[in-house]
Amino acid sequence: MDLMERLAAHQRESARLTWRGSFAEYLAIVRERPQVAQLSHARINAMIQAAGIRETREGREYPFFDGQLFGLAPQIRHIMEYFEAAARRLDVRKRVLLLIGPPGTGKSTFLVLLKRGLEAYTRTDEGAVYGIVGCPMHEEPLHLIPQALREEFRRELGVVIEGELCPVCQWRWRESGENVEAFEVERIVFSERDRIGIGTFTPGDPKDLDTALLTGSLDFSKIAEYGSESDPRAFRFDGEFNVANRGLMEEQEWLKQPKDFMALLLTLAQEQNIKTGRFALIYADEAIIAHSNLHEYEKFIANPENEAMKNRVYVVTVPYTLRIADEEKIYRKMLEDGSLGHTHLAPDTLSVAAWLTVLTRLSEPKDKAHLTLLDKAKLYNGEAIQDFKDHQLDELRREDPREGMVGLSPRDAMNILVHAMGKTGVPCVNPLDYLQAAKSFAESGRLLGIHGPEAQKRFLELIHLVRGEYDKTVQKVVMKAFVHAFDESAQTLFVAYMDHAEADIAKTRLPDPITGELRDPDVEFLRTIEEQMGVSAGAAKSFREELLIKAGAAARKGQPFRWNDHPLLAEGIERKLFSDVRTLVRTTTSTKTPDEQQRVKIAAVTRQLEQEGYCPHCAGSLLQYAGSLLNRK
Repeated sequence: MDLMERLAAHQRESARLTWRGSFAEYLAIVRERPQVAQLSHARINAMIQAAGIRETREGREYPFFDGQLFGLAPQIRHIMEYFEAAARRLDVRKRVLLLIGPPGTGKSTFLVLLKRGLEAYTRTDEGAVYGIVGCPMHEEPLHLIPQALREEFRRELGVVIEGELCPVCQWRWRESGENVEAFEVERIVFSERDRIGIGTFTPGDPKDLDTALLTGSLDFSKIAEYGSESDPRAFRFDGEFNVANRGLMEEQEWLKQPKDFMALLLTLAQEQNIKTGRFALIYADEAIIAHSNLHEYEKFIANPENEAMKNRVYVVTVPYTLRIADEEKIYRKMLEDGSLGHTHLAPDTLSVAAWLTVLTRLSEPKDKAHLTLLDKAKLYNGEAIQDFKDHQLDELRREDPREGMVGLSPRDAMNILVHAMGKTGVPCVNPLDYLQAAKSFAESGRLLGIHGPEAQKRFLELIHLVRGEYDKTVQKVVMKAFVHAFDESAQTLFVAYMDHAEADIAKTRLPDPITGELRDPDVEFLRTIEEQMGVSAGAAKSFREELLIKAGAAARKGQPFRWNDHPLLAEGIERKLFSDVRTLVRTTTSTKTPDEQQRVKIAAVTRQLEQEGYCPHCAGSLLQYAGSLLNRK
């Protein structure tokens, strides 16, 4: 389909959505599809669930947010508990949903997803919305049904009818002699740009703030025409509360707003009513989501004058992610929205950035004797550490409720990356460049999350920790590049280990792979790998038995059991393979005048690294750095 055909298709779709009919025709639509008359919370809940629900070990996940929000699955579950209950018209719908967290945690992104989602959803048949033609608030046409008849209509149509006509429609109702046929109905599509169904309020200069921004204002040019300030035709129903009717209202930096603004919002949430000076309460159906930072929330909570307000908010804390893999996904998403130009990012650069950023958000573990800060980060990242159990991980997370509420933000990480790109002088940024830029940034006082000499000292210590972890990665990457067909070699070594371990435990013999002659299991071979893992001779038998049990359990489930399925054994196999080639790697990568054989090997290794995402420049830098590391040992 070419561009003109796409444009024509879009115009046809827009024409399809332009429907206008009588109130009787709308009743027929409601009878056939009652969801068109659902309230705002139910509509948002239906929109999110329409994308599916994924059951996981940790709980439900919602594909609606896939690829956009990372590391916020628990928070999204809490938010969905609110919407699912509100959709059933439980009392929780009368609360302001308040998202609290530091900058850069995804609060605004969450709201953008809901807004764009509603705009798209109301263009579908499932999410269709209809309003009274000429109503400034695009209100539900069922408001035309008198209170005395609503219970009968509810039973007949299977819908709840809530709310009253707005002042303009009330005036028209009286002028028409209460004739519903005088009112037409149209299909409406939510649009933040067109100010239909989606309202956003951002407080500006306190001197310029006026509640009319929320509730609408008088149109002085119409007062002379209609003769009264109380005539609804002389009023502009263009406040954000009016605009957001039937949909979503976002309140940015809500806790920084004056109390009269906060009170208006709470009244709207609690009573579904907008109060203006000219009219009685105006009904409005909208889901209200506010967000603010932790500092403002703590001030709000500490103030006893806010006691009544506290019971009218539903708080969800939105911290920074503490999972390194999710933090890295955030960076990749941020980079997708722009362009690196000709700058190449070496593999592990974003991983190192994520490590450093996440470490700034973690508090030191209380049991420092058995758990380091790096161990804690790995546990949060889903890696196995020692014999740590799931319930212990839950206890670890509860040690400091403020964890994830302080530290560097993803924006800080991107600022450091930009600094690194400007300093390297080469078309490539590698992890060492990033760490050097982070050090420079901190020492110059440009990291807002690092205040004072103590914080700066700790940050430099974290850089040192991350550098140590990266050094291990460098050696693994280079060693694997030198070991031809590393995965195949590791699996072969694993199979041999399992065969000899099984024979040793069962007290049986193994056939020689060449002669076929039965031989005793090679215990010395087993120990060469176990020693790499730190498994003592006394613990060797129980370790081998544990492995065989896990292998048997995997086999019964029809699942493969490979060399890297047991973290400790994988580490032993890696070290065994690396020890066999360490001398070759050291001499090849560190010599300044390689001979012909070494040049051939370096060229082959470089090609292997390029297949894994390295450019010639960062591959060369990696090999040079690996040589310097190995020569220290």
